[in-house]
Amino acid sequence: MRSLRRALTAATAATVLALSVTACSGDGTTVRFGYISDYNGASLLAIANKQGLWKKQGLTPEIKVFTNGPLQIQALGAGDLDFGYIGPGAMWLPASGKAKVVAINTLAYADRVIGRPGISTMQDLKGKKVGVPEGTSGDMVLNLALKKAGMTVQDIQKVPMDPATVVSAFSAGQIDGAGIWYPLIDTIKQKVPGMVEVASTREFPDNSFPTAFVGGAKVDQELTGKVIKVLQEANDWRAAHPDEAIAEAAALLKLDPAKVKADAANVQTMTTADLVAKTKDGTVAKWLNSLGDFFVGTGQLKSRPDPATYYTGDLYEKAFSK
Repeated sequence: MRSLRRALTAATAATVLALSVTACSGDGTTVRFGYISDYNGASLLAIANKQGLWKKQGLTPEIKVFTNGPLQIQALGAGDLDFGYIGPGAMWLPASGKAKVVAINTLAYADRVIGRPGISTMQDLKGKKVGVPEGTSGDMVLNLALKKAGMTVQDIQKVPMDPATVVSAFSAGQIDGAGIWYPLIDTIKQKVPGMVEVASTREFPDNSFPTAFVGGAKVDQELTGKVIKVLQEANDWRAAHPDEAIAEAAALLKLDPAKVKADAANVQTMTTADLVAKTKDGTVAKWLNSLGDFFVGTGQLKSRPDPATYYTGDLYEKAFSK
């Protein structure tokens, strides 16, 4: 947690980007929204801005970039954010009561364990330094890959570090491997052409990797309903306009659209109607239970909670019916 606090101090110094959605003086509610600089984290926010969806709900967004999900949940708890975005590796935090999942976003397969040239298996990482942002999806894929290889975290020298430091440390040869995700892996590939993908979340079909939008542990139902509606409408626009969604995300992230397209290739999107149906039939609960079992195994949760205690599926369904 000390490393998270240090990283949070740095993250709060990040530039706050006010989207070009304006409201008349005294009109509209400002919503402080966190995100991560990837397709999953940015696409719906970019679309909502371009399509005027915030203004439609009487909201004015103020968005802030973070390097990972746990930092956003800390910011929610500190009152510095209203909503944020997390990957599957941070889902243990809402499951432990630190936040509420207000909307499922996508299923993500962007995480990898990577190794320097000459390393091709998890066994090759035995005794070596492996960098990973703790409590993230990078940490998650590392744990899954270790278990599959018959290893534990004690078999490696795990080095907690923030995502940007993983990139620089791996590139400089200071670590031998990492649990990290795309598009950061593309950056690493450019600096270390012989980098090897040792393990991938795609290798674990029995596990589910949902990304999500989260709010504070205490829910303002009216505001949350409006935000969910924005996310739902942006989600359906993304599903219907995949190429344009990539372009909008690239513009917000100030990245080459080709890089964002490569990142989006690791994402499974769904329509809002499909997500509502999956909420009603228990599929979303199954995804969250899969994660809960994993986090019990890693010791991040003492027991697996009922998803209904931290996923506001009722509000998600209600917003869709309006």
